[in-house]
Parts: sequence; C-alpha cells; structure tokens
Amino acid sequence: MAEALFRDLVKGRSDYEVDSAGVAAAAGMPTSKHAVAILREKGLPCAGSASRRLSAEMLRAATHVFVMSDHHITAIEGAFPGHAGKVYLVSEFAADDALRGRDVSDPFGQGRAAYEETLGDLEKMLPSLLAFIDKTWKDTAS
Repeated sequence: MAEALFRDLVKGRSDYEVDSAGVAAAAGMPTSKHAVAILREKGLPCAGSASRRLSAEMLRAATHVFVMSDHHITAIEGAFPGHAGKVYLVSEFAADDALRGRDVSDPFGQGRAAYEETLGDLEKMLPSLLAFIDKTWKDTAS
C-alpha cells in the first residue's frame, strides 16, 4: 500500500523511482485481497503482484529506504550494515506528532478495517516523507 500511495504522490515526476520489498517476505506471495480492493477503490493500481525479499542489489540502487518499523531498521542494519545510513522509518518525518516516530501497523492477516487504518496512517505520513526527500536529497543533488 505504501508503494502504491507513494507512486501516486510522485506520478509524473521522472526524478523518482519507487520500489518495495520485505525484510522477511516470502517471495511470490500475492498482495492481500484487502489491500488490492482498498487501493482499487482509491483508483490506485497495485504495482507488484507478488512479494519479494530485500536484496543487496536493491539497496545499492536506492538513495533512500523507508521501513515500517524499528524492527525493519534493525534487520537491515544487521544484514546490510553498509546501507544503514539510508534507512529511515516511514513515520520519522510525519507532520502529526501522534504519528511521528511510531511503527506503522502491519495489517497482514487481519481484516479490512486494519488495512484501512494502515492506509490512513500512510496517507498522513507520506507527504512529509516526500518533502524530506525533496528538501534534503534534491537540494544536495543540484
């Protein structure tokens, strides 16, 4: 869901490439039916049809890596210590004090309401994340 929402935020911008993977994802798992339905209702396609595990190649290609939880940060820093400096919590830059710095709830295996709640949180967090990238990365890349 985060990938689809962020793709929508940067659509039409050739200076962004958006991708997603999991730190413990089982490769080839289909996107949740609830996530697909909610995104379709918002007019957003699901970018990928199957899950995949994060790799060193993906990290090398990335300028920024945004994760849903502190556990993900720890896992990436442990497995790929050379890329730790580009890993951030999705909520790290949230404008809403109640959301900033907290883990994003993983709705996997739960009902539709949990997916809707997570989507709502992401919709509040991602614009600030985009502003962070535009301000810090784009300013230094110019």
